[in-house]
Amino acid sequence: MPNPFHLSYFLQGSSVHAWGAPFIGTIGQDWQSASFFKELAQGLERACFDYLLIEDSIYVGENWQGSRDLFLKTGLCIPRQEPSVVATLLAADTSRLGIVPTLSTFAYHPYLTARITGTLDQISGGRAGWNMVTGSSDFAAQNFGMPAMPEHDQRYVMAEEYAQIVKGLWGSWAPGAQVGGLVPGEDQGQLFDPAKVNTIDFQGEYYASRGPLNSGPTVQERPVIAQAGGSKMGIEFAARHADTIVAAPHGAENMRAYRDQVRAQMVQNGRDPDSCKVLFLISPIVEETEEMARWKADQRRIEAEQNMDMRLARLGWTINIDFSEFDLDQPVGELTTNGHQSSLKQFLERAGARTLREAVLDTASKGYGVDLVGTPDSVAAQMEEVMQTAGGDGFLITLGDLSRRSLAGITDGLVPALQRRGLVRKNYEHATLRDNLLAF
Repeated sequence: MPNPFHLSYFLQGSSVHAWGAPFIGTIGQDWQSASFFKELAQGLERACFDYLLIEDSIYVGENWQGSRDLFLKTGLCIPRQEPSVVATLLAADTSRLGIVPTLSTFAYHPYLTARITGTLDQISGGRAGWNMVTGSSDFAAQNFGMPAMPEHDQRYVMAEEYAQIVKGLWGSWAPGAQVGGLVPGEDQGQLFDPAKVNTIDFQGEYYASRGPLNSGPTVQERPVIAQAGGSKMGIEFAARHADTIVAAPHGAENMRAYRDQVRAQMVQNGRDPDSCKVLFLISPIVEETEEMARWKADQRRIEAEQNMDMRLARLGWTINIDFSEFDLDQPVGELTTNGHQSSLKQFLERAGARTLREAVLDTASKGYGVDLVGTPDSVAAQMEEVMQTAGGDGFLITLGDLSRRSLAGITDGLVPALQRRGLVRKNYEHATLRDNLLAF
């Protein structure tokens, strides 16, 4: 029997990223209502996904002609709603699915992050996670009174202190701290044992916190930490702290090389490499027939050609570059940024010697990671082959045209095909997110 792998979902902003999609029930139509997001979470839970990761950004893009106009007119990466609020709603309407909001280190004090995620872990019964990002946009930094983002590597130096505080605050309540109220009718005379609740008294160069966390003990040992470490420092950071990693290398061989690198780094840090699940970002096209799937893939390229400005603006928004004055028919060449280093690296690797136009169209038509196009059965077979080459641990699915129809293609088409092959779970093994991630 093949080894099973994990499935999770990457929600690219609880907003209108699918604005204008041709099907009823897109986020673009329902973005102010919680109903669609609840349906999304419940559908993923029915398909036994490990977690739903809620992506975030905290600014309005201006990475096209130095203006916000294109972003606002087309609903490109805007609006973005507060992920911790959305996460709370989704936790209330699910019972097994992990809920992982993105909380940026520059926008939330570490005490606040520990408190939000600790509370989410309590009200969800142990299903909370935290997607740790350092931020990359100067526009976002300026919303919080900073002139610009710190240099990329410095952001990770700061994040090290940040992570130590958050983990320390979660741990400020020792196991067994609650002694009263556990068994009805057995009054212990006190609720908590003072000896098991402690300050952390952390004083760093960038952050400080006294503690203890006043929201009380978490349900899990600690909420799950997700991180998208792609740069050298990002990988080193993830190997020290992450329980699951969002990865987007292109091609199965590069997936394997990335996973091997992370696992080797974990061993150097004294961690069990099996304790961290590397999930590879994919955007499969799943339809009833191969012809329909290929037609849809072709439409991606056609739509990209027709909306090149939007494609370039979206790419520029990700990596902090304004492409509006670039020559589309010249090779991409060398690019530098203080933004997302891993996203830029992946784009440059895929671009090679091609022109900017060719590189953007190729990315648009093939999606993330590997080209997965076909029927539920054929895509399941492709995913099995990719995972055998990559070595594990699973996939993080995202849909650029998220709608009730496209979601059903995954939850009611692809997942049953994977289950028939013994590749994904049919039922949750445990009640908490951490335990489900470690189940295999």
